[in-house]
Amino acid sequence: MADRKPFLLRIDRDVLESHQRWADDDLRSLNGQIEFVLRRALDGAGRGTRAGKAGRAGKAGPSTSLRAGRAGKAGGTGED
Repeated sequence: MADRKPFLLRIDRDVLESHQRWADDDLRSLNGQIEFVLRRALDGAGRGTRAGKAGRAGKAGPSTSLRAGRAGKAGGTGED
């Protein structure tokens, strides 16, 4: 199991309650749910913890990612 570090998080009450409901629906702890969402966001951004630092070396930069994201949403080619 990975090492765990305690971390204090200040969060909006409504966001916390929404995560708690989602955690309950998925039979996870609130902490497990927050970690799940954070990991999914990291993986989606190409910064997943599984790849490590070496896995990020060849990844596209933020400007390329933004252009690709806009192209997909607008139906364009992504070329400027």
